[in-house]
Amino acid sequence: MALPVRLKDIIEGLEFQSDEGRSYLHTATGEVVYMTDEEGRAAEEDEPLDDFPAWQHDALRIAKDILATDDYLVLPSRFDIHRYRIMERFCLAVDDEDIRNDLCASIRGRGAFRRFKDRVHAYGMAEAWYRYRDAALREIAMHWCDEHGIPYMEAEV
Repeated sequence: MALPVRLKDIIEGLEFQSDEGRSYLHTATGEVVYMTDEEGRAAEEDEPLDDFPAWQHDALRIAKDILATDDYLVLPSRFDIHRYRIMERFCLAVDDEDIRNDLCASIRGRGAFRRFKDRVHAYGMAEAWYRYRDAALREIAMHWCDEHGIPYMEAEV
């Protein structure tokens, strides 16, 4: 693939990963697309487009293309990204011991992501957290591109 991809698009694809679908890089165009599990099942079963609303037709065509060709690379899954580990590293990097301990406690058990977000906002650290998370996702995106021999650019040319 000679066409460089926009790193921003890869990062957005990483942010979009979920339990209900995956992001893919179309290697010929550099476009990042998302396919839901529902769209993947419909494409596998070759369900007619008429069974779906018009707004979903393009997504179903892309899903069929993803399954039928080798032109797409799946981006790291949400499990590969280890969002919990990114939160944990952020907590451990906080200088204030009381805040660090509170943040570390907030990420234990059920509801960790919500509690962490609430605590980060309460301490006025949301902007620092988002910068930290964005930098971590950027590193993951660059590593993934390098691993697959995909040239990337920081900004649109």
